[in-house]
Amino acid sequence: MLTAAIVLATAPVHANETEITVGVYHFPPVAGVGNSGEATGLLGDLLKELEQAHPTVSFRVFHTSPKRRYLDFDAGLYDVIFFESPDWGWTEKEVDISRPILADEELYVALKKPGRDSSFFDDLHSRSIVAISGYHYGFTGFETDNSVLEQTFDIEFSDSHSRNINLIKADRPSVAEVAIVSYSYLQRHLARHPEDWDTLLISNEPDQRYRLSIIAQKGGAATADEMLRLLAPLVDNGRYRQLVEKWGLQLPAGFLTGFKAP
Repeated sequence: MLTAAIVLATAPVHANETEITVGVYHFPPVAGVGNSGEATGLLGDLLKELEQAHPTVSFRVFHTSPKRRYLDFDAGLYDVIFFESPDWGWTEKEVDISRPILADEELYVALKKPGRDSSFFDDLHSRSIVAISGYHYGFTGFETDNSVLEQTFDIEFSDSHSRNINLIKADRPSVAEVAIVSYSYLQRHLARHPEDWDTLLISNEPDQRYRLSIIAQKGGAATADEMLRLLAPLVDNGRYRQLVEKWGLQLPAGFLTGFKAP
């Protein structure tokens, strides 16, 4: 369901300086865009750290959306996208894919009621669902065409995990009985609203587990390996792991022991 973050290497601003345009869509807590147009979430922290580690590299934010990110890619508006699963529509394109650099999963959420348990999520075709438009979900087979999904499921679309959780809590079965929320976002929500531990029913099994990579256009201005080389100092000094853990996210299994900058 990357954030995600998109990176375009443009012409050097000065002889020894490269400006990289970073496009971001709403994918909390991985990425987002603040009121002033700045990147937020893990991505926002990471860009600041990368600029400190590489003084000749600067970043500029470009705001895209979950659906529009593919059109922007095909139009050549960016070269590299961070925090994307290859399964989210990228394997059909001419792309260069890095090793996974981030991991998370998505869970089903419903309202707790007497006699209701995790089996409530067994047949989603019989439930009213609220999901985020443009996100890829396991239960849909990663289909993102809203019109196709509306023919198969009783589904409503939004652009906010917060709104989706509130719809569940409002107990309006005709609108939303089930929401799909990332583990990292859900943990941050429950830390801020501990009363919801007794309000929300959370599935035992995930909708999907994803391992997120850096994906680049073949022949583009910046390759996935080049972005891994920028990331390498933050991996070596432990700072990248600290940022990932700060946002309740995870590193893929074996990432630290097996990481070698290209």
